[in-house]
Amino acid sequence: MNQTVAIILLILLGVVIISFLINLYNKLVMLKFNVDKAYGNIDVVLKQRADEIPNLVTVAKHFMSYEEKLLTRLTELRTFYNNTIDADQRTALANETSKALSSFFAVSENYPELKSNTNFLELQKRVSELENKIADRREFFNDSVNLYNIGIHEFPNVILAKILAYKDKTLLEITDSEKQYNGVQF
Repeated sequence: MNQTVAIILLILLGVVIISFLINLYNKLVMLKFNVDKAYGNIDVVLKQRADEIPNLVTVAKHFMSYEEKLLTRLTELRTFYNNTIDADQRTALANETSKALSSFFAVSENYPELKSNTNFLELQKRVSELENKIADRREFFNDSVNLYNIGIHEFPNVILAKILAYKDKTLLEITDSEKQYNGVQF
């Protein structure tokens, strides 16, 4: 009788441990796919922004002959972004593109004939709208990445996460120009 009770207890303990491991695995998988979904949502808008860059560069080249290096860099970043599959590399390229676009728009202020060009103004408006969408989706993405990174470092998750080779994901950064506030201007 005691042997039967011990076997039943061992079986119950085994079921509890297996259930715990299954729940742990499912949590990690959910966190990983939530990050992938969030990045997929932001990737759509980042791709739209990347598609607008050649139009901006074409219009600006007519006016900004001295800024060839910046225009070339924007074009390179777009090409790298479109050719990169790895999400972390795409995130880094998106961060760098945001910085380059901020510099581009700051430099464009020095070219009054460019600022008054209808094509440029429309493109600038379109990219600004895309930047607003990116900001909204970036917040959700960063929340998802934060939950994922916490999830893979919590105990006992960290053990299974190491076995599954889960690694930290990179947050989308806010550029310095986005952090600046010059007050209300009249």
